[in-house]
Amino acid sequence: MALGTEHGWASVLDGVVVYAQGALCTRLARGAVPAGGRVRVTGLPRVADPASLRVRVVGGSGVRVTEARLEVAAEPVADGGGDALRREAERLREAQALVRARRDRQSALIQEVAALRPVAPPRRRDDPRPHRPAPVEAWLDLTEFVDGRLARLHARLTELEEEALDLDHQAEVLEERLARASDARPDTHVDTTVSAVLTLDGPVGREVELAVEYGVPGAVWVPSYRLDARQGDGVGRLVLRASVAQRTGEDWTGVRVAFATADLRRRSDLPRLASIRIGRSRPAPAPAGWREPPAGLGDLFSGYDATGPRPASGGLFGRAVAAGGGAGFGARPAGAVAGAVAATPPVPPPAAVMPPPPPPAPGGPQAPGAAPRAAYGGAYGAPPPTRGMPASAAAPAPAPVAAAPVAEPVAGPPQPSGAELDYAALVLSGPDAPAARRGRLFPGTAAADPVAAEYRQRAERVASLPLPGHAARPRASAGSFDHRYDAAARADIPSDGTWHTVTVGEITVGLRTEYLCVPSVEQTVYATLVLSNTSGQALLAGGMEVAGGDGLMVTAALPTLAPGGERRVGLGPADGIRVTRRTQLHESTAGLRGGTMVLDHRVRVELANTLARPVTVEVQERVPVSSEADVKIQERADWAEPARPGDGASGAGPEPETLAPGTRLWRVDLPAGATTALDGGYEIRIPAGKTLAGGDRRS
Repeated sequence: MALGTEHGWASVLDGVVVYAQGALCTRLARGAVPAGGRVRVTGLPRVADPASLRVRVVGGSGVRVTEARLEVAAEPVADGGGDALRREAERLREAQALVRARRDRQSALIQEVAALRPVAPPRRRDDPRPHRPAPVEAWLDLTEFVDGRLARLHARLTELEEEALDLDHQAEVLEERLARASDARPDTHVDTTVSAVLTLDGPVGREVELAVEYGVPGAVWVPSYRLDARQGDGVGRLVLRASVAQRTGEDWTGVRVAFATADLRRRSDLPRLASIRIGRSRPAPAPAGWREPPAGLGDLFSGYDATGPRPASGGLFGRAVAAGGGAGFGARPAGAVAGAVAATPPVPPPAAVMPPPPPPAPGGPQAPGAAPRAAYGGAYGAPPPTRGMPASAAAPAPAPVAAAPVAEPVAGPPQPSGAELDYAALVLSGPDAPAARRGRLFPGTAAADPVAAEYRQRAERVASLPLPGHAARPRASAGSFDHRYDAAARADIPSDGTWHTVTVGEITVGLRTEYLCVPSVEQTVYATLVLSNTSGQALLAGGMEVAGGDGLMVTAALPTLAPGGERRVGLGPADGIRVTRRTQLHESTAGLRGGTMVLDHRVRVELANTLARPVTVEVQERVPVSSEADVKIQERADWAEPARPGDGASGAGPEPETLAPGTRLWRVDLPAGATTALDGGYEIRIPAGKTLAGGDRRS
């Protein structure tokens, strides 16, 4: 097959699906099918996973993609490397060093001038005066000179110190900008580019639009919410937002964004169930999908070999990386392209045509002293000559081991290893592979690319970012389901490794404001918001800002809420409702000769509503629970036992399973400015033989 000239097509990032870790990006490229069908789509990031490359035709009939692979090339940067921020950082460092040197020199001058002192002339021996007189004007002139000089030097020193502080502040700001800057632009003198090399099959000159999909690491997201609630409304507007951080090496500008809770790296293969048979031993059936290679497989590439050596591609310092040669990042099988023809692994020939000494049969015993068989070796990975295949295309026989007995071939169908049966990881060897591998399927091996590994390691650091307040990982809060949330508008997310907020959409939820108090623990009434998920989407756990009609703004933690579920969210103390609890304990005896101790507990709870609107208050009390059959507890109150899951009761509030045993509830509707009193109590009857003399009977 003759290779045509590769035509470069520019691509535009159109959509991104962010998973729990990692993302799937889709680029669009458009052009006319060239002669030869060779197209190079540029613009892919360095961390793109070769095994996740997918290409499909989205516009243009009669055209299909027959080959797709990634190629990496390195080219020198036109401006000599470095962007404006780094050049500014270098300028600031030079300016800081210059200002510090001037400040040190100014400090040295100040010390020299401050050390000037007047010195009196020495007295002569023949002078009868005890001190030689000195002119006062000279002393005053020196003092005036020193004072004036020091004033000017200190003023200049103050200016230098202020300039140094200003440069230090600019350097700190610039360092922060560099830390948050996008890594989509190269920071060295060499720019590494990644392209998708495609082969199109269709009429020459026909316009076609391609969608190139690839997986990248280094992207995470967590959900957050904002709830607009008004008193008295039965519904609320819940705005779903996503905090996204990515360092994939490309800026997501004006892209369609979606967020999924699934694990991008999790494989979706069906499990293989092992069967246990009782009876006579039977040979294992041949694995499904195995068949003999077609006759004349070696002659298939004769036209390709006749064209001569393949021209080098990939640009300056470039090196091609096959799409199926790297370890897969995504969950999809490697080497699959839309429209590609599937190939099947060959079946080993009969033992009669295998030249001595034969290699160990797949799944059979090895010869003593022989080297272990590789994961892709044996009759499947490196098959011996087969029917209809020239001897030049066969793999060379391994060197015989001295004094090693030859293993007998195992009769029956072939028994390949687990790696050989992993069809999702098999890679079809191309025409550039050795003659024994061309046109055959082999397990993919990870290509050693330390540069790509460094890029991926740096990209995956975003997974260790501190989470926003009340945030939870989507994979941890999603539970047993996976869901996808599509943003309503396009968004811009730079590749800087920091959190960015993207508005996903609005969800209508049911709301009900209730007030809760447990006066036996704390005589405070708390406002709660009962939120019902009336939509068809699940709400993941995350932080929620609640904005009320009266300007109330609180931050709470929203737990995971499935469709149709109901949860209570605390909003803090309600100062407009007061509660008071009073208790009385009366001790007496009953029964024949006072054989039963009776502890009569009286509880009185008073509520007062000072708000301008009616409220519903739920008061929780607790009744002792006895594990002794002869200890009786009798209740005297109009309270109710909370409903349990599945009993069909209603009105007890959400999440009754979180209440402790013995909990009792009062639900009171208080009009604006009204007060009420709730009376309750219980008796505990304890046999005299089980009472503790002088013990604490606690109210």
